[in-house]
Amino acid sequence: MAGALSAPFHAWRRALSGSASGTESASTIWALKNISLEIKRGEAVGVIGRNGAGKSTFLKILSRITEPTLGEADIHGRVGSLLEVGTGFHQDLTGRENIYLNGAILGMKKATIERKFDEIVAFAEVEKFIDTPVKHYSSGMHMRLAFAVAAHLEPEVLLVDEVLAVGDAAFQKKCLGKMGDVASGGRTVLFVSHNMQAVSQLTRRCVVLKSGECYFDGPTAEAIRLSLADQQGRADERGEYTASSGKPNNHVASARVLASEGDGLHQWGRPITFEFVLQIREPRTSLCFSFQVVNELDQPVCHFWDLGSQAPYRYGAGVFRLRCHVPRFRLYMGSYTLKTWLSERRSNTLAECLEGICPFEVTMQGIPREEYDWARGACAYLEDAAWQPVEEVDGQQRVFADAEEVARRADLVFDAEVAT
Repeated sequence: MAGALSAPFHAWRRALSGSASGTESASTIWALKNISLEIKRGEAVGVIGRNGAGKSTFLKILSRITEPTLGEADIHGRVGSLLEVGTGFHQDLTGRENIYLNGAILGMKKATIERKFDEIVAFAEVEKFIDTPVKHYSSGMHMRLAFAVAAHLEPEVLLVDEVLAVGDAAFQKKCLGKMGDVASGGRTVLFVSHNMQAVSQLTRRCVVLKSGECYFDGPTAEAIRLSLADQQGRADERGEYTASSGKPNNHVASARVLASEGDGLHQWGRPITFEFVLQIREPRTSLCFSFQVVNELDQPVCHFWDLGSQAPYRYGAGVFRLRCHVPRFRLYMGSYTLKTWLSERRSNTLAECLEGICPFEVTMQGIPREEYDWARGACAYLEDAAWQPVEEVDGQQRVFADAEEVARRADLVFDAEVAT
């Protein structure tokens, strides 16, 4: 069937001291092992996992860039792949020439490429540079043109690696939309990414790779939950971060979340404090610190800025402890991490950016709900509010005085319905 693939194989790489023979030694490192799965035509499947899990090797085998040591990968249909910036481009050829070259490699007829040409160029936003050799393109231009070619020349199987991270947010959104169109058009998409929001948006099925093996193959929501739980389980301590020794210049030496229940567990609506220790060796008057709370899908849900012009670390070197206190922290139940920025605003330079630190959990435990149980993913924020029933009589709105009146009028309505 066109657009389908199956992949039972082993793939491995040798350590520098390993043997070139087929005999496995103690220095042999398996990049992939015991992978066996089938992807049907029209499926959009995510591939996630930690760095070094084997995701990129998996796609390279499917793209015929790397041969598996054992087993085989069968693909039925034309394959368009986007694995690394510039892959498949001849650097001395222009963008126009590379579009025709890639189309020919995919087995497309010249008339088909010409029909798609204007659409490809417009999507890649490189109209002014289409006759410029691609060796003069920036990495973002490379990526935009490569994705446009791979997605528009009607491949029956589209393989996309984390390379989309090169683009800006607007172009990433456009790429996700295009991949969704490809999948909905009956073609197959295999998408490797660390962006859980993108994977969640594009796919319903997801494969989690762990240490080169298939850890999970099933619904995307469950795959993301398992992957994030595995990452958090490997953290040294929940709610805490300590920098490695020997970091140069300005950086975050440590961070912690002082949650209500301790050990990285916080009950919704209670006070919470975020604490950071900054090691400043080169103070600047425009030095700025801020942080975000990020949810399970890598989405920032709130952003906090520092003391501004009053920040003491702007005026002298040393170690500075900062605390950010939130009297009622109302983020909805779920798993969260912190992302920090230490930058110099005047020169727009970044000293340090930390992601995925201080994992912590917000729980709704102890907060009763009569109608139905709390469920993860229902919302991002839950605010206290005062509700008032309002009655409209002759065009005039009237707020009921109290709960007793609400109950009394509800009984009157019920009695009237019974009577009829």
